[in-house]
This record gives sequence, C-alpha cells and structure tokens, in this order.
Amino acid sequence: SGLIANRLGWLEAPQYFAERIDELEAFAAGIRATGFQRAVVCGMGGSSLAPDVLARSFERGAGAIAVEVLDSTDPAAVAAVEAAGDPDRTLFLIATKSGTTSETLSFLEYFWALEDSRHGPIPESLPGDHFVAITDPGKSLEAIPHQDLFRSSFLNPEDVGGRYSALTYVGLVPAALLGVDLRALLGGAAAMAARCQLNGADNPGLALGTAMGALAAAGRDKLTLLIEPRYASFGAWLEQLIAESTGKHGVGIVPVDAEPLGEPASYGQDRVFVRLAGSAPDEAWAAESAAFLDALAATGHPVIDLRMLDSEGLGGEFFRWEFATAVAGAVLGINPFDEPNVTESKENTRRVLREFEERGELPHDEPIATTGPLAVYGDSALRLSAGTGGVGEELRRHLERARPSSYVAIQAYIAPSPQRDAALAALRSLIRDRTGLATTVGYGPRFLHSTGQLHKGGPRTGCFLQLTSGHPTDLQIPGAKETFGTLIDAQARGDFTSLEGHELPVARVDLSEDPDAGLAELHSILQGATKSPA
Repeated sequence: SGLIANRLGWLEAPQYFAERIDELEAFAAGIRATGFQRAVVCGMGGSSLAPDVLARSFERGAGAIAVEVLDSTDPAAVAAVEAAGDPDRTLFLIATKSGTTSETLSFLEYFWALEDSRHGPIPESLPGDHFVAITDPGKSLEAIPHQDLFRSSFLNPEDVGGRYSALTYVGLVPAALLGVDLRALLGGAAAMAARCQLNGADNPGLALGTAMGALAAAGRDKLTLLIEPRYASFGAWLEQLIAESTGKHGVGIVPVDAEPLGEPASYGQDRVFVRLAGSAPDEAWAAESAAFLDALAATGHPVIDLRMLDSEGLGGEFFRWEFATAVAGAVLGINPFDEPNVTESKENTRRVLREFEERGELPHDEPIATTGPLAVYGDSALRLSAGTGGVGEELRRHLERARPSSYVAIQAYIAPSPQRDAALAALRSLIRDRTGLATTVGYGPRFLHSTGQLHKGGPRTGCFLQLTSGHPTDLQIPGAKETFGTLIDAQARGDFTSLEGHELPVARVDLSEDPDAGLAELHSILQGATKSPA
C-alpha cells in the first residue's frame, strides 16, 4: 500500500546518513567549542528511546558532552532535569516527527520561558541558541513554536516512521554529542543491512522475524528479553518497536523487558525467551543467563540466543530488530508501520483537559477502597461488584479477572528513578510468581507512545494496573491553563477511559503524595492479599 511505501526509508538509513557524518561531527564540535556541557533530549516514544539507549550504552567520548532524556510529564521529572545541570550550558534537542507532540511542546515552552528569563554566558545568550529541532521538513518543522529562532534544525527523510528512526538524526545527533564513533555505528548497521538481503537462514533479520511471528501465531506471544546489563536500555527501545508495530487488529507480540528472572515453574506456556549479548559479554552474566536458558529449554520453552558481532555492534542490532519486526508483522498479517490506536488516549486526554479548563479541576471519582494512604479506583465491572474489603481485596479481585494467557501491565504515572525501577521490579516479580502471568512495566505517559498501541489494539489479554500520585510541588506549563501535574493526571485518566472502552480490566491505585512510600505499602498489601500458587 501507499502507506507502507511511505514508511520504508529506514532500510536506506545506514547509507543515507553515512554521507552526513561530517556535518554531524562538525555540529557536535561547534556545540562543545561554544561551552555547552550537556544536552537534554525532549521527546516521546521513538524520539526519546533511541537516544536513551545510546546515552546509557556508550562511554562518553573524550571532551564530549552529557546527554540525558526527558520523556516524563511528571513535574518532579521536569524539575529534576532542570536542577541536574547548569541551564546556561544546556542544549535542548526538541525531537518530534510530527512537530505536534503535546508533551514535547510542553517541555519546549517550559525551558524556552526559563531561557527567556535569563541571559547566561552562552553566547550573550538569546533563548533560541539553546534549542535544536529534530523533525521532518515542511509542516512538521513549521508546527514547532519558536523554531525560526533555534540554533539549528535537523530534518529527517519523511519516509521513516518514529519507532524506526534510531539510525536517523533522532539517534545520530545525540550520538554525535556523546562522542560516539558514528562511522562504526552506521557501518555496523550497513553490515547488518547487507546480511538482511541474503536468502533463507543466513539472513539474521528474516530468521528472527519469522521465528517471532510464527511463535506468536502459535500462542507464544510473550517475547521475554534477557539483555546483557550494559545494553539493558536497549530493551525499552525494543519493547516500543515490537509492541507498536505488531499490536493491532487483535493480534500482536507482547515484549516483556527487564522482568526479574524467576524459576522455570513461574512461566506459562505463552513465553519465548531471547537472550541478547554483546560480542564480549560480562562472564558472570553470561554464565547465569546460559544456565537460566538451559533450564527453560529443558522444560520446553523456546529459546533464541543472539550475539552481536564486533563488526556490527549496536548499530547492527538496531537494524536487525527493525527488519525482524517488519517480517514478524508480515507473518502475523498486519501492517507494521501504522499505529491505529495511539490517538485514542490522546483524544481522551484532550477531553479531560477541556473539562479541566471549564471547571478549574479534574473530574472527581470515588475510590472503591482505601487502606492507609492508598486508594483504589476500578473500571465499571470492578465498581459494580466492589465489596467492603480494603485495597488488597479489590486488587486481588482485579487480578483474578486475568486469564491464563493474560499479561499484567503496570502503568506508573510517576517520575522515574532508580529506586522506583527497583520497587516496580519487585512488584512485578510478586505478581508474576503469584499468578504465573507475564508482567510489563511502563512509566506514563512514555508508554502511551509505545506499548499503548498494543494494550488497546493487540490481543485482548492485558490486565492493567495504573499507579498515580499527588504532586506536592507542581510546575505551570507556560501559555497553558494546566500544570504538568494536571497534564500527567489527565493522561492517566484518558488512557483509563480508553482501556475501559475496549472492555479491558483496569484498576488505578493512587499512591498519595509520596510515591516511594506508596509503592512500599502497595507491595506489602499485595503480598498479604495474594496467595502463592499451590
């Protein structure tokens, strides 16, 4: 179809961008010479996840600047980015394919107002000197406020979809600032692209994609990722690529990233395990993961073992998985290049924000149960049958609605932190071990631009647990009526409405003002309310 033809530019990206390396390196050298010390990528989904992989996987080159990613509308996350470095020496990369991504433009307005209010040493600074656009030409660029005043703009080929954009300016501008060897990165991708032209089993992308699609069609649709720790962030990029590309029209592959390892008995018959190791993996991890996979294979689980070649590295891996995901889509009979359900939650969010503008507050719901600082809210089926038990009892009833082939998706609308990563991992281990179900975790609103498509368009097997919190310190979005706290709360409500509209089981736990204390309390309540399988 025309749509597919318009989305195949990623196949040519390694060659196309190899010719732009000099320009990228000159840009990065100019940024360093001007005195910038860090760059913040403001983006969502495909525009933020590839830069995050690069920033976390590569050691910073000599003299290079730090790169961090902001893809959370939680006011605490925005404030943390603002506080983490000298604003006078910070460059903001505004990354949005459409030019209209509401979260990205909210970040832009916030940091623009901040720069506008100060005149720092870089240069005798005009606010625009701190901003760079990474977008598509034409309407997309024109839609970005203030872009005519930006330091520069990098315009991608229009025929590359957001989640296939890792090897375009989306990944390459941050990579250049980090001092990554762009020739090696794109050369590795080109080497993999050449191997993906081969026939049959010698084609790494075709072999992987065919296996993914065939196993999913046979009921093994929970693609469980074991990734070498130094490349751990690659999992979130992969999750978004696979979920948003394959999860539609009631079919799809559910990627399970960063789930703590369990006993073979705690996995159902819906799993396939993929191990991804670098060319010289950490020995302790290699031994532990090999023993784990051997135990799984012995109990009949399919296992796929992938190793990056030295000559291909991460660039090759980006391309392998893009190719494999497109192939898996073909095997499953869906178009891997559209995202028909992503707009639903956005439209519901807009509706919630319109109500907020009219009334001055978000709609108020009654919880079905409260315990200590926690309150739980349910979809209509859970509300109608609510008893007089506490939060634990209601969550136990909620999880009992899952079927043997279900997965439990924890959607955390709270600012990300390493402590919360660990608390959410403990929560998902508990749920997995007590229910035997695959678990996923996503921070909101980031996952709405990735796994959100699968949740609503994919197999109707998700059981959803939203986590929200209060915002003791909130931040106003310049030029808007709402704060960042109101925006993230409206996004949670918008998605709740969307999931409920698809008749999918969804419950929301409000963690009150302190998300860390709330997560600890939730873990303890769930531990008491759920039983270990006999």
